[in-house]
Amino acid sequence: MYRYRYAPSSYSFGPGGVSPAIKVIIWANVVAFVMTTLAPDLVTFFGLTPVAVFEYFWLWQPLTYLFLHADLFHIFFNMLVLWMFGVELERLWGSERFLKYYFITGLGAAVTTLVAALPPIALVHPGIPTIGASGAIYGLLLASALYYPDRLIFVYFLFPIRLKYFVMILGAISFLFVGDTGGGISHTSHLGGLVVGYLYLKGGISGFIGEIKYQYIKWKMRRLRNRFGAHPGGRRDDWDRRIH
Repeated sequence: MYRYRYAPSSYSFGPGGVSPAIKVIIWANVVAFVMTTLAPDLVTFFGLTPVAVFEYFWLWQPLTYLFLHADLFHIFFNMLVLWMFGVELERLWGSERFLKYYFITGLGAAVTTLVAALPPIALVHPGIPTIGASGAIYGLLLASALYYPDRLIFVYFLFPIRLKYFVMILGAISFLFVGDTGGGISHTSHLGGLVVGYLYLKGGISGFIGEIKYQYIKWKMRRLRNRFGAHPGGRRDDWDRRIH
């Protein structure tokens, strides 16, 4: 059973007011954006650059890159999605668990990028910095899709689509274009945020394998039910049993 830690206004737009942890994240990103606008060289020091991590041991970069953004549109879009999909998760989990998940997915996206820069993979240029909260944001989208798979969202405020299909499309795009940085988009980081978020919420690799086994058994039970009109029972929901 889940309970809301912060009650939203009945008449608020979107998910409601900004919750405490998200407010801190937004302010940290805004401050970092102003600093890098005034001193662009800070991106070299705090952005995620594989060469700097591996050769110079700048081990803070897998964390600090999350707070840097390229331009106003970049930070505005990321913070908008953070508010739209993160507020409800923070109310559901509480601030501590929300922050833990946010940084785990952000670090997971960073590790994915670093691994992709190593030979013989070399999908990412080791000397080009990656910046932005998108890896963690994709992790939040994944969590929202697991909790609320049939929720309708409107792409570009026009095209309705269920959240689970929207995230599947994002995942497919990230997978197909992994290593491609065209348009300044790090699809590798996006994919890392999605995968790490899923594994974390499903209990890691062992939990993921257990989920596959369960879904196979569930499929077999459904076939029996359809064939013989039986109702073999089972657990009520699929997504929430490992998400707590």
